[in-house]
Amino acid sequence: MNKTLIIIKREYLTRVRKRSFIVLTLLIPFLFIGLAALTGLIAVGGSTGDKKIVVLDKSGIFEKNLKNSKHVHYEFVQGSLDSLKHNLDKKKYDALLYVPGIDKQLNFQLLYNEQIGITTEARITDDLNDIVRNERMKAAGISSDQLKVIEAESVSLKVANIQDGKESSNATAMIIGYACGFLLYMFMLFYGMSVMRSVMEEKTNRIAEIIVSSVRPFQLMLGKIIGVALVGLTQVLIWIVLFGLFAAIGIPMMTGSMAMQVDPAAMSEATSQAADNAKWMQVLHALQGTNWWLIAICFLFYFLGGYFLYAALFAAVGSLVNEDPQESGQYTLPITIPIILGFVMMSSAIGNPNSGIAIFGSIFPLTSPIVMMARLPFGVAADHPEQLIASMLCLVGGFFATTWMAGKIYRTGILMYGKKISLKEAGKWLMRK
Repeated sequence: MNKTLIIIKREYLTRVRKRSFIVLTLLIPFLFIGLAALTGLIAVGGSTGDKKIVVLDKSGIFEKNLKNSKHVHYEFVQGSLDSLKHNLDKKKYDALLYVPGIDKQLNFQLLYNEQIGITTEARITDDLNDIVRNERMKAAGISSDQLKVIEAESVSLKVANIQDGKESSNATAMIIGYACGFLLYMFMLFYGMSVMRSVMEEKTNRIAEIIVSSVRPFQLMLGKIIGVALVGLTQVLIWIVLFGLFAAIGIPMMTGSMAMQVDPAAMSEATSQAADNAKWMQVLHALQGTNWWLIAICFLFYFLGGYFLYAALFAAVGSLVNEDPQESGQYTLPITIPIILGFVMMSSAIGNPNSGIAIFGSIFPLTSPIVMMARLPFGVAADHPEQLIASMLCLVGGFFATTWMAGKIYRTGILMYGKKISLKEAGKWLMRK
């Protein structure tokens, strides 16, 4: 046991003392936050630039009703369609909108020299549909006051648990589920590969021969796995603290800032930006109401459980590789497929958290770390605690099974040189006593 502790200490301190470890540990949370903020900015305002549209309105209705928006500017002109097609200033305008008149077919035309993008096309279509609808309502005898009452307020759907009445947000649960599942997917691959590279390096440099003269191969493998696990756990704990500080400070500030931009008494005249802010406020309030203690504890459990399960397999793969590091590709494929499958199942589980494939994926040990963490924000722990317990027990059992299998392969493969080992031969080692 003392020898295993020495190996654990060596693996841990060797990695933690590296400057790259300190820099990446502190930098990655800010990179994730910056990437999320940049993605949001691009999605909200950077998808299209301002477009200038020339409008030829033969109906006489749209000129007084078609208003400029933040990204689309309209300029009405007179003349013939053919003349405008040939004399349109291509440098000044992006497209020509032709309105022949409001008939049953609504044959509007949008003519361009270069593609204006699907977002701009959708905005123009929405603007035209709003005017056509309003004109039809007026023609049906609906007054402007009645129209305001009709459009005064949109439907607000509150989602709550029927047992305790606690409100929830599927959008928030989806964000948390995707984030947790994606992080576990990356962690299991990254730290598992780290164990495999460490084993490969010691084997190819013949250091393993010296080490196993003092310790048993299983002790060496276990020391490496636990040492790298402690490195990963250190990083994860630091990231949890940093993200917790951001959530405790940043979310209330963002909520207060958006609240100042949304006036509930004037929602009938609220702009689309104010409506978007209101939706984001609902998400932020739901984030504040999330049981972060449960998420954090389960994340640590599934991180360690998933890591130990796959790290043992990656260590076994490292022991099979000889002088050519490229040999690891054929061995790692059977290991990475379940991880990728878990990521695919996660997308299905987020869409329908209680589907059969979601339940299976969250209990099957090779996919449960990713899939169950994606389902937890949807209230699985409260609604189906038996599934969470079964998932944890199966993951622990899977860890012992894979460690036993990897140990039998590792003890032979770590000392075998000069021969390319096939998966069939490695399988025979499992049958040995």
